[in-house]
Amino acid sequence: MSGLSAYYDRRMWRILLLGAISGFPWVLIGSALSLWLKEDGLSRSAVGWAGLIFAVYAVNFLWAPLIDHVRIPVLTQRFGHRKSWIICFQAVIMLALLGWSMLSPSTNIWMVMGCGLLIAAASASQDITIDALRIEQIGETEKSSMAAGAAVAVVGWWSGYKIGGMVTLIAADLFEKAGYANYWQLTFLCLCGLIVIATIGVMMIPEASASDRIKAQSQAATSLAAQFGRGHTAAIAGFLAHAVWGPLSSFFRKNGMAVALALLGFIFLFKIGEAFMGKMSLIFYKEIGFSKSDIAFYSKGIGWITTVSFTLIGGFLAIRSGTLKALFFAGVAMAATNLMFSILAWTGKSEWVFAIAVLLDDVAAAFATVAFVTFISLLVDRTYTATQYALLASIGTMGRTTLASSSGALVDWLNGDWGLFFIITAGMVLPSLLLLWFIRARIPN
Repeated sequence: MSGLSAYYDRRMWRILLLGAISGFPWVLIGSALSLWLKEDGLSRSAVGWAGLIFAVYAVNFLWAPLIDHVRIPVLTQRFGHRKSWIICFQAVIMLALLGWSMLSPSTNIWMVMGCGLLIAAASASQDITIDALRIEQIGETEKSSMAAGAAVAVVGWWSGYKIGGMVTLIAADLFEKAGYANYWQLTFLCLCGLIVIATIGVMMIPEASASDRIKAQSQAATSLAAQFGRGHTAAIAGFLAHAVWGPLSSFFRKNGMAVALALLGFIFLFKIGEAFMGKMSLIFYKEIGFSKSDIAFYSKGIGWITTVSFTLIGGFLAIRSGTLKALFFAGVAMAATNLMFSILAWTGKSEWVFAIAVLLDDVAAAFATVAFVTFISLLVDRTYTATQYALLASIGTMGRTTLASSSGALVDWLNGDWGLFFIITAGMVLPSLLLLWFIRARIPN
């Protein structure tokens, strides 16, 4: 009961909203863009390679120091350091959506991808400050609340992704059935309203004073600057050392070189199989005969209920059993559930097999994500919250985005053998679990 009580904290509602804002852009550049391109005549390989725009999530740590240090004039004084950045990035995403509403992939593919890249860049950048604001809502010593907050953040992310995806697919299906040729463009206009509502919600989240963080950063910067002497060049070198090397050296110093490298390897590899499957899942559903409304109901609607429920349970288990056990369990579950999609591929269109496969996949994803987020949240040094979390999250995203962009090419290379494709994705989690096993005694639980 002490573990469950952490969920009753009012701060969890704020974290829920932040998670939803973080998850929604993945609907746009993942689900919506993939189906939009496929229905406009692009191949599976082309749709897969279009996923390279997600690679921006893998390098957002490069500009995380700027977001962690730079304060936007007027907005920062009015809303706070973290929230001012979120508001700006939400505005950029909405502008890119308006751009999509006036384009067609068949005639303006590069402009479509340019707007997609803009959405990805704004989303990846706002994730830096969303994660920092989320972590800073919880005290550093509140371990149970941190795990509960990670679970709620994942619930929020999946809510933004699943409910946002359901709204997107149903809207597109309704516009298409109503006879509108530009049904995707009309859908994008409707989605701008969701962004406005979310931004208003962000403005209402209280933000803690940044004075302690600024003081700690200033002291670290002064200490490093003294090592570089005086002058403009020395000042720039001191800033880079503080903003970039400071968070990196802190991570390696805290864990030791060998364990730190092993941790980075695990973070990079853990969710690659899930990403390979997820990138092609909507294409797979369409090819075996499911409509956008079917996908919205089973994959997004039922999937959201399942994911929310088991994310909260996963957070509770992470509190009670520790994140390491939760990570091992989640990894095995991810591999096992990918095999369910092989069964769906071999049996053909079957609503009950589809429902079971989606249900089990969402359960595994819920456990995996909450354990993963809790794990890297506990690794973060509070002096460099935004930069260090962005670095760790980016390494995890790097594997999921850069490698998973070849998922469509892999399906084509297998001559459309979806069953074998899902078996291959099931085996991709094993290297990360072996790596975690060898260092299990030397990392925080």
